[in-house]
Amino acid sequence: MRTITVEEHFASPAFLDGPGRELRQQASGFGGFAAQLFEQLCDIGDQRIAAMDADHIDMQVLSITAPGVEQLEIADALVCARETNDFLSDAVRKHPTRFGGFATLPTVDPNAAAAELDRTVHEYGFKGAAINGHIRGRYLDHKFFWPIFERAEALNVPIYLHPTRPPKPVIEASYGGFAPELTQMFAGPGWGWHIETALHVIRIILGGTFDRHPRLQLVVGHMGETLPFMLQRLDRMPMKMTKLTRPISSYLRENVHYTFSGFNFMPTFLDLLLQVGADRIMFSADYPYQSMAEARAFLDQLPVSTADRERIAHGNAERLFRL
Repeated sequence: MRTITVEEHFASPAFLDGPGRELRQQASGFGGFAAQLFEQLCDIGDQRIAAMDADHIDMQVLSITAPGVEQLEIADALVCARETNDFLSDAVRKHPTRFGGFATLPTVDPNAAAAELDRTVHEYGFKGAAINGHIRGRYLDHKFFWPIFERAEALNVPIYLHPTRPPKPVIEASYGGFAPELTQMFAGPGWGWHIETALHVIRIILGGTFDRHPRLQLVVGHMGETLPFMLQRLDRMPMKMTKLTRPISSYLRENVHYTFSGFNFMPTFLDLLLQVGADRIMFSADYPYQSMAEARAFLDQLPVSTADRERIAHGNAERLFRL
């Protein structure tokens, strides 16, 4: 059975010199796991392919690791995004059957971001773009960012919306008052990342993005960032109130795709499956932050038909990303 994972991360030299400096400092300061993680992030060559082979992963679609370039000033974002995309394109060119790419976009300048998406899709064959959460405290529902979605729909490529830390005032108000390391985890992968991303998706829907761009597709990870559990509750906001053409749950079932990406939890998967169906779910590992071997073992244990397992393992990704 072919396997394709689509939330798999890397770090480019340009990223590590800019928004990824903290990762480099952690790797040099803590050693051990942090150093190994840093090494795995920086490798998109033979060592990564050997690890994929060992864990029976045929292909990864790669994206820049969080925090991406969303918090940079315009000039820095433009340079970092372009250099990162050029770096990734070299790996994809060398290993076209093993790697695909999501573009890094200078989202702080939406017109430049749209142009960079266009360039990377046409020149490099990238499969869409990955955006790491809010852009300096602004969310993608704002009309300022419409050029990005307009170009993605025109190119028929999806946007992968990845978590990032909530804006600083939100962290202070909702996650503060604890030891710094606990606040960081509470506002991050322990809770806040996922709630923040779910909020972002809902804002995109309520902002009318999919009514303006009905063919646009989003992808979110981590079994849906809590959204599947809330599908029916979200429809308590009726169309008369939202001024949308469909219920909120309709957009979540027809314009959003969902990946595992490190959430190898059977009850969570079953809820996602019941809410959106097997055609909307894609296999992922969240490498190198999570184990490819554990993700593959979880895939093999899913209580689904052979046909649905094939869809989740590779078929849905092939269809969405035209692999």
